[in-house]
Amino acid sequence: MWGYISNRCLIRSIEMTSRNSTKDKILDVAEALFAEHGFNDTSLRTITSKAGVNLASVNYHFGDKKTLVRAVLDRYLEAFMPAVEDALITLNLNKSYAMADVFEALRAPLRSLNEVRPNGTARFMSLIGRGYTDVQGHLRWFITTRYQNSLSLFTQSIMQANPKLTPDVLFWRLHFTLGTCVFTMASSQALTEIANNDFDQAADPKSVVDQLIPFLAAGMSVDLIDAK
Repeated sequence: MWGYISNRCLIRSIEMTSRNSTKDKILDVAEALFAEHGFNDTSLRTITSKAGVNLASVNYHFGDKKTLVRAVLDRYLEAFMPAVEDALITLNLNKSYAMADVFEALRAPLRSLNEVRPNGTARFMSLIGRGYTDVQGHLRWFITTRYQNSLSLFTQSIMQANPKLTPDVLFWRLHFTLGTCVFTMASSQALTEIANNDFDQAADPKSVVDQLIPFLAAGMSVDLIDAK
């Protein structure tokens, strides 16, 4: 009897490992294709062909393409968002801080994505950029819903760093910030190639982030302009 139970446990363990392996393979292939070709131009047929699995496997693990898109991003977001939130909580222990400190809280979490996946920082930036340029409304809903606390804390920290911001100005500056990030993320490969060719700079995701963070902080902290 005990031998039978042991064999059943072993079989279930092997089946679980196989299912996890198939799921990870689908995620890895989908991630690479989404980053290179975008979400809209990557079909499930292409993903299954590259991954060497059938459509039933995708349906079993993810249900549909939208859920697969979210799962690909969430491998990064579930590491990135809590790390940003922890950094902001630590920052807010000190009631007096500058806007540069708020955006600096993004730097280490972004860099740490290289530990999630090889070249993770660059891949994450590309995928987020694709998510907005490809008009993946469900993805924006997923992020703002699942990580509402982290995003709210980021906004509150911005207001703490610059109390002069009115709700309408904050709205516009957040969207200008998002637009800058999306363009930079979606065009990161082209931008690094231009920097290399025109200025002989060996740009990489780290250097892009180093340029981006102080720019965003300066834009969010600039004094209000009295338009007359």
